[in-house]
Amino acid sequence: MSDYISKMGAQERELVIEAGRAEQQYWRDLWAYRELFLFLAWRDILVRYKQTVIGIAWAVIRPFITMVVFTVIFGKIAKMPADGLAPYAIMVYAATLPWQFFSSALSESSNSMISNSNLISKIYFPRLIVPAGTVITSFVDFLIAGGIMGVLMIWYRWCPDWRILTLPLFIFLAFCVAAGPGLLVASLNVKYRDFRYVVPFIVQLGLYVSPVGFSSSIVPKKWMWLYACNPMVGVIDGFRWALLRGEPPINWSNMATSLAITAVMLVIGIRYFRKVERTFADII
Repeated sequence: MSDYISKMGAQERELVIEAGRAEQQYWRDLWAYRELFLFLAWRDILVRYKQTVIGIAWAVIRPFITMVVFTVIFGKIAKMPADGLAPYAIMVYAATLPWQFFSSALSESSNSMISNSNLISKIYFPRLIVPAGTVITSFVDFLIAGGIMGVLMIWYRWCPDWRILTLPLFIFLAFCVAAGPGLLVASLNVKYRDFRYVVPFIVQLGLYVSPVGFSSSIVPKKWMWLYACNPMVGVIDGFRWALLRGEPPINWSNMATSLAITAVMLVIGIRYFRKVERTFADII
C-alpha cells in the first residue's frame, strides 16, 4: 500500500507545471496543452465574425477588393507588365492571398496577449499558444479566400501545372514569416503598448514595398538584393511560381535571402518571447 501511495505521489508531482522549466519540458507542455490551443483558435474564429452583417464573407471580400483595386491601378492605369501569359488579375490575387494572411496574422498576434490578459494572469500554460492560435485563425481566412483563386482560374480558363504541388512549401514559409515578427511584436506589446499603433503602419507600408500589385522583376537588378531582404518577396514569388506555371521564374538568390531573413526573424521572435514570457502575468 505504501508503495502504491509513493507511486501516486510521484505521478502527481509529474503533473505539476511550473514556469521556468527546461526548454525541452516547455515544448512538451505545448503538446500537453494542444486542446487549449485548438480551443483558443476556434474561439477566435467564432468571435471574429460574431454579430457581423455578412459574417465569414469578409475573409473573401478583403483580398478580392484589394485585387480589383491593384489590377485597375497597376494593370490598367500604370500599365505595368504581367510576366508570362497569366492574366494580371490572377497574378495580383496570387500575391494578395499570402499578403492578407501575413498582415492578418501579424495584426491579430500583436494584440493577442493583451486580449487574453485575464487568462494569462490567472493560470499557467505555455504562453506561446496564444499568438500561435491567432496565426491558425488567419490561416482559416486564407483557405476561405483561396476559393476565389479557383473561381478566377475558371473565369480566365487558367490551369496550373505540376508546380502547384509545391504550394504547401510556400504556405509553410508564409507561416514562418508571420510567426517570427508576430511573436516579437506580441511580447513587446505587453510592455510597450505603443506597438499597437506601429503594427498598422508597418502593414500599410509593407503592402506597397512588397510585390503584390506588380511583379518583382521590375525592380532594378542592382537593388534586388536589398529588396529581397523583405521576406514576403520570397513568399509572394513562390506563390506566383506555383500557381502561374512558373511565370515568372523564381530568382533563387532572392529566395535564399528571404529564407535566411525569415529564419533569423523566427529565431529572434521565439527566443525573445521565451525570455520575457515569465513576466507577462506581472506586467499585463
